[in-house]
Amino acid sequence: MLTLAHFLTLGAILFAISIVGIFINRRNVIVLLMAIELMLLAVNINFVAFSHFLGDLHGQVFVFFILTVAAAESAIGLAILVVLFRNIDTINVDELGSMKG
Repeated sequence: MLTLAHFLTLGAILFAISIVGIFINRRNVIVLLMAIELMLLAVNINFVAFSHFLGDLHGQVFVFFILTVAAAESAIGLAILVVLFRNIDTINVDELGSMKG
């Protein structure tokens, strides 16, 4: 049987992977967006696990709001990425400094 500790451990591992993904890869915007999404999903796992084991539905409802914000963030992030690629022909984070005014 799975306990709360199993879900919290999984959430912590996913959160740590996303932190490592953000700090190690600072060149590719797509990988940065994926790491942020992974971080949000790790937090959602913890919310659902606590909600289930405490018998309260508030955590699961809160997850729907987080997923809505994450979907909007992904859509806006990818739209910005397409515009940047059209303007400077790269998605390299190091070269985004040329956009300063």
